[in-house]
Amino acid sequence: MTFSTLQKIVLASGNPGKIREIQAILADHPIVPQSAFNVIDAEETGATFVENAILKARNAALHCQLPAIADDSGLVVDALNGAPGVISARYAGVGANDQDNLNKLLRELEGVPDELRTARFICVMVFMAHANDPCPVIAQGVWEGRILDHAVGENGFGYDPVFWVPERNCASAELPADVKNSLSHRGQALKTLTALIKARESA
Repeated sequence: MTFSTLQKIVLASGNPGKIREIQAILADHPIVPQSAFNVIDAEETGATFVENAILKARNAALHCQLPAIADDSGLVVDALNGAPGVISARYAGVGANDQDNLNKLLRELEGVPDELRTARFICVMVFMAHANDPCPVIAQGVWEGRILDHAVGENGFGYDPVFWVPERNCASAELPADVKNSLSHRGQALKTLTALIKARESA
């Protein structure tokens, strides 16, 4: 059984934005979100993106008894010493929504000049063939940009409205979905992940 012919791969995420993007990027593969199996999200106790992605993939593979893909991603802002980092999804506190997190980020960066608002989205993707897979496949994607002082655009989710993409001269939230997926940290990580999985299978 190969990656391209697997009947199902569980995606260890309950985030609708992530699910939509990953299913679009892996359109040729039968990706099913863990919510379809009523899986409770893993507790993200890791100090790094890698640790949290492995925790999530193992949890989904264990409860669904299927191969699993997990992503842990976030925004790293230089002027904030790397924050929000691994707590990007809950930067404004447990239960915070995208707008809450975005508002906190803008407050924290008040008065910081443009040239010091450099930032990057980081995504770590993990594939586990089963819950006890001793050698998970791990890939990383990085998307460089800077943080605007106000939100722009209606597309995407999370911090996209304040993430300036220099090569396109616009915010991430102004990019069409297919363009964003071709540039983003998540798109980069998934492309690398699929290549690594196929290489492992053919070894």
